[in-house]
Amino acid sequence: MSKKVPNSASAPIHGGDFKRTPMRPMIAEYDPKRHGVKTELSDMVLTKYKCEKNDVPITVANGSTLPLVEKPDDDEEAALYNPFEHRKLAHPTSDLDTLIHLLKGSLGSGILAMPLAFRNAGLYFGLFATFFIGIVCTYCVHILVKCAHKLCRRTQTPSLGYADVAETAFLVGPQSIQKYARLAKATINLFLVIDLIGCCCVYIVFVGENIEPVIEKYAGNNWDLRVYMALLLPPLLIFSFVKNLKYLAPFSMVANILIAAGMGITFYYIFRDTSEFQSVPAMSEFNRLPLFFGTAIFALEGVGVVMPLENNMKTPNHFIGCPGVLNIGMFFVVGLYTTVGFFGYLRFGEETEASVTLNLPNEEIPAQCVKLMIAIAMFLTYGLQFYVPMEIIWKNMKQHFGARKSSTEYLTRAAIVIGTVCVAIAVPNLGPFMSLVGAVCLSTLGLMFPSVIELVTVWEEENGLGRFKWRLWKNIFIICFGLLGFVTGAYESLQNILAKQ
Repeated sequence: MSKKVPNSASAPIHGGDFKRTPMRPMIAEYDPKRHGVKTELSDMVLTKYKCEKNDVPITVANGSTLPLVEKPDDDEEAALYNPFEHRKLAHPTSDLDTLIHLLKGSLGSGILAMPLAFRNAGLYFGLFATFFIGIVCTYCVHILVKCAHKLCRRTQTPSLGYADVAETAFLVGPQSIQKYARLAKATINLFLVIDLIGCCCVYIVFVGENIEPVIEKYAGNNWDLRVYMALLLPPLLIFSFVKNLKYLAPFSMVANILIAAGMGITFYYIFRDTSEFQSVPAMSEFNRLPLFFGTAIFALEGVGVVMPLENNMKTPNHFIGCPGVLNIGMFFVVGLYTTVGFFGYLRFGEETEASVTLNLPNEEIPAQCVKLMIAIAMFLTYGLQFYVPMEIIWKNMKQHFGARKSSTEYLTRAAIVIGTVCVAIAVPNLGPFMSLVGAVCLSTLGLMFPSVIELVTVWEEENGLGRFKWRLWKNIFIICFGLLGFVTGAYESLQNILAKQ
């Protein structure tokens, strides 16, 4: 039988006119030949850029009579592509909704630790350094989002997540580093998982430390803090088995209300009698500054929520505009964190605890209510915080289990929850633990990785590094700053953890 040959006049020709086809969603599937995951994104980018850079037609490179990707006439065609117009969103969020979600994602347990951060930095140095770290973190988020927009246009992809941005940047970057694209994506996913699981461990310590004094007052128990953490395991296991995010959303609302109420009562205790404000040093000892860095960046950095929020916006160009959703949100976040840290340290001085709620008088009922509210809020937040790392882990595991996926997923969830409780019990020192998570994970995710992504993205552009290569020097400074915080913060945190053990 003869096959009908399509009209050559209508077939797409390499370098000629073409009609844009509708964008397809990115789908990941298991490739048995490569024993790994095959994604349309990586395959499309590899085909398009590796072939075109070597002057090989896409049709020939793939051994097909039809191109797998479209060939733009020139760079101007890619620049004309608007990724925002191709996003298919069932329920896009407005600017106000995105701002609220950004504030909710950035305001967490870290705000309660800011007075401790100021204790490790000194009153006025902490004031300056908190604003400085907040500005640098916000700027790095700008870098990440701008690179995402540029790469979306280059690859004609509607949207990209954080790890996808890194993978795409390497795929379309200099040829010598294209082979590290999957490694870049895996590295970011690894640090995201470590960061979020570390936060889960911190929440367990938070809950234990806040319920311990209240229960001891009324029940007369003199149990070790680790016992309270171990008792959290059964309810946490039940909570972690909720796999649908929509069932966890109401708990987020309750947690936000409890945190807001708890912070309101905490402010009352801080400002109840300003005559009790203490004389504190303007700057602390030099060897305590790394602990400040780790705690401050743990509190301020919210890079993990940025790309999902931007990708779901009705008007994404408003996210990093001027003033922009990001700038407004971070202004409020940095301002609130600085206020809590400054006045919390001024009120409690060198007696400031890892969570400012622990400084409230335990014999007064409002203070007891604050501790219980914060404990319940952290417990409820655990489920939401656990959802993201579990999704990343299970996405990379499930293809290995065939028909037993459901039971294996529940076992995996249980194993991770048990692991977080065990880590919290092993390291029940809240302050150094927060500093360690911030120094190791958030200095990399929030500072170093965005700078690397920008360098890779603009490296081969004409004048991409700017006059006098200012982008290169700027990113080298940010990377060195993040690396310094990583090394010194991790070292000092580990020293404190071991000393308290």
